[in-house]
Amino acid sequence: MIFSDEVNIKLYGLSFNRLQVKKLPFLTVTITFARLRLSGGFFNNCMIHPHTYIHPNARLATNVKVDPFTVIHQDVEIGDGTWVGSNVTIMEGARIGKNCRIFPGAVIAAIPQDLKFQGEYSNVFIGDGTTIREFVTVNRGTKARDKTIIGKNCLIMAYCHFAHDCIVGDNCIMSNNTQVAGHVTIGDWAIIGGMTAVHQFINIGQHAFLSGGSLVGKDVPPYIKAARTPLSYAGVNSIGLKRRGFSIERINHILDIYRIIYNKGMNTSQAVEYIEEEMPATDERDEILTFIRESGRGIIKRFTKGNGDDDLPI
Repeated sequence: MIFSDEVNIKLYGLSFNRLQVKKLPFLTVTITFARLRLSGGFFNNCMIHPHTYIHPNARLATNVKVDPFTVIHQDVEIGDGTWVGSNVTIMEGARIGKNCRIFPGAVIAAIPQDLKFQGEYSNVFIGDGTTIREFVTVNRGTKARDKTIIGKNCLIMAYCHFAHDCIVGDNCIMSNNTQVAGHVTIGDWAIIGGMTAVHQFINIGQHAFLSGGSLVGKDVPPYIKAARTPLSYAGVNSIGLKRRGFSIERINHILDIYRIIYNKGMNTSQAVEYIEEEMPATDERDEILTFIRESGRGIIKRFTKGNGDDDLPI
């Protein structure tokens, strides 16, 4: 294959004109793909290393940079300004936003590890400004939700795994080796400590903070800290809320709600009924009550001495 007209494509600062197979066969194949997409407006001003494979049907926006030995399959879309490191695999159905960073070894949009999966079409969506660190895996959805979503401006640290049909909100932090099973929902601004395992169908509320090494088998309500074994209520995440602009009055209001839920000796149903009748309606109150009512697995409990890690030998 010989280019019949002059082309000028920049690969990491190098310009190539009228390349021929007999001179640089591997580069010619790579640049042929680039030229095809250039004519369709899919590949303008990208910096693509010559040792990268990109399917002709992938759509890369302006100023995308792809490092060597990465594979990008068909039916992939990548937004402006995103960097994809070396040895990354991005598979069919991935939709990656603007200004993301995907570090070496990550695998995005592989098919679900679910025996019920029958090959149905599904996606992975990754929001603008999200960072995916080394060896993170994010699986596609199944027919249950059709998609797995990682929100905007998240930090997903190395070796995390997100199974099929998970929904992660904006501004979340998942520390190293967090393992999230299928159908999990995680609210905005949640922070999960390293080595945490989250059971399938769990809901974690917004602004929640989970300690490292947690085994999450019940839902974690919004605005709280969760720690110990078994995972238990450990107070309101007041420091995180202050950092995000919550006033002292709002934080105290949240504290009052959780004192009723966890410290007044009521069961969950009684506490919900009492809060609804006795406390003024606010966004925070309504969100907490709605979360509890919609919990499928029940919420975590207050830590009870004699039933957890305080009994473990030193």
